[in-house]
Amino acid sequence: MANTTFSGPVRSESTIKAVSKNATTGVITEVTTYGGAPVALGDEDKTLDNATHSGRVLVVPAVTANRTITLPSPVAGANFKLIYGGAATETENLIIDSGSDTNFFIGGIQHLDTNADNVAVYSDGNSNSKITLVDFGTMEINITAKDSTNWYVWGNVLSATVPTFGDQ
Repeated sequence: MANTTFSGPVRSESTIKAVSKNATTGVITEVTTYGGAPVALGDEDKTLDNATHSGRVLVVPAVTANRTITLPSPVAGANFKLIYGGAATETENLIIDSGSDTNFFIGGIQHLDTNADNVAVYSDGNSNSKITLVDFGTMEINITAKDSTNWYVWGNVLSATVPTFGDQ
């Protein structure tokens, strides 16, 4: 298929999807969905997928227990934006898990501290595959697949306790 160039906006009544095609098998993989309403996640552990969640704003609700959000296998360009949709600081933790130390995070998160100094925390860039937001309040966490192995991460979280990066 040829490339197409548009001189005006590309319009869709629903969404637009970015895909990748395996050069050997021809298999099409959805990477990102652009547009559509934010996706409200439930008060449970959640495994994300590229077709449904990538490219959308994902709203984390008030949670009743520690919750884990597991990322899919990285596909270059897949992008997840997590925001908090609750009404008060949580007394529970949110864990964001890449599933494997070989699929580690690169980057950091600004910790906006409610009881001391603000700091930035960083992954070690070689194995940290889990992020734990402790007793979190407002937050915006952005995660983008660098390639088929690793994830870039950046954002901020308001809490009394510094978020942590760790291994599986």
